[in-house]
Amino acid sequence: MKKVLFIVVCCLATYSYSQQMPQYSQYLRNQFMINPGAAGVYDFSDITIGGRIQWAGFNNAPKTTYISFSTPLNTGPKRVKYNPGLLMSSGHAKNPEIKTGKLKHAIGSQLVADEYGAFRKIQFSGTYALHIPINRSYNISFGTKLGVTNHTFIKDRAVVANYETDNTYSNFTSSQTNVGTMDIGAGLYLYSRKLFLGIGADQLTGDMIKFGSGTANFDPRAHFTVTGGYKISAGKDFSITPAFLLKYMNPIVPTIESSVQFEYAEWLWVAASYRHKDALIGMAGLTISNRFKFGYSYDFSLSKFSTYSSGGHEIILGIMLR
Repeated sequence: MKKVLFIVVCCLATYSYSQQMPQYSQYLRNQFMINPGAAGVYDFSDITIGGRIQWAGFNNAPKTTYISFSTPLNTGPKRVKYNPGLLMSSGHAKNPEIKTGKLKHAIGSQLVADEYGAFRKIQFSGTYALHIPINRSYNISFGTKLGVTNHTFIKDRAVVANYETDNTYSNFTSSQTNVGTMDIGAGLYLYSRKLFLGIGADQLTGDMIKFGSGTANFDPRAHFTVTGGYKISAGKDFSITPAFLLKYMNPIVPTIESSVQFEYAEWLWVAASYRHKDALIGMAGLTISNRFKFGYSYDFSLSKFSTYSSGGHEIILGIMLR
């Protein structure tokens, strides 16, 4: 039991330092959560509700829940009209197309609750993105995000070998352990119907602007992501999209995740990812109707921690208001 406890403590400590931002396995179909420049890429209002648990089987394992909203403000006169009722469509509903070649503005917002061990973070943010056409086939988007985050240390969840001699624990418990910070993020997103390449940044201001009565130092660090992918036609109804996600936070060594997605009839998709030295991920989803989409992923840990964990789960439900 002591061995298990030691591994849990080490993993949670590493997680809290190297992954202050939530981790999303389904990043390939959820770009807005990691890059504000991706807000409004599709010409409809997108509401996404998601939940994720990592290291299932342990008490206080890392978990994330969120709801996001994004919409373009001007979609042009060729906007396709759909039945306004939230009804199931007959037959297969295809994924919406990405339209380029026109200037548009987009807004969005996110509410994220992230817990890992004895730490809880709740963030609310608003996003604005400007999409500029390079030509008929390519757009480039510049996005910015402004938000506020509440950081909390839950001392009852802390696992400490010796409460009397652990200075870090004493600092958090003696200080007022509830601190608010202002967060600024930014993103650049180049895209077409087949290609995407994005660069995103979060927590750029660190704890430069903080408020509330708390004095504990949660040390929010700037996080950077680079994503890219290209959709390859593999016949009339099939496509393959190889993609990657690179994450970096100083002073941690950058981590990379490589993925490949297989899609049938622009409706049903399956995918697999490899997160370097961490997990092998299987995913599947579909566009249920003209209004709803669904995705599920399972993370199989490749580290020694897999002996004590039953893996990770992530579920996403999207509502498309067109």
